[in-house]
Amino acid sequence: MGNLIINDNTFLRQYEAEIGEDLAKIEYALQDRKIFLTKLVIPLSNKDEDFEEAFIKEVFEIIKEKNIRIMPTAPQIRKFIKKHKEFKELLPIGIRL
Repeated sequence: MGNLIINDNTFLRQYEAEIGEDLAKIEYALQDRKIFLTKLVIPLSNKDEDFEEAFIKEVFEIIKEKNIRIMPTAPQIRKFIKKHKEFKELLPIGIRL
């Protein structure tokens, strides 16, 4: 897959990664040291099955560095956290999936 370059587009409130001519994105809303991950969009042109996981993982690492808690409202994000237990530490206290 190569290097995944992720841009935090604060104007559109989304994390973005280019896939050829298309754009993968995770839309978010920021509120009180929490980031609500509301929508994941992976272009249909993407043929790499591992891209979605790699993209989410990289975005989580960026969020972790900012010391912000994750509120996963998008189904794909919730599924990812359930599969990757190491990221449950990023959830606010009392939030269970």
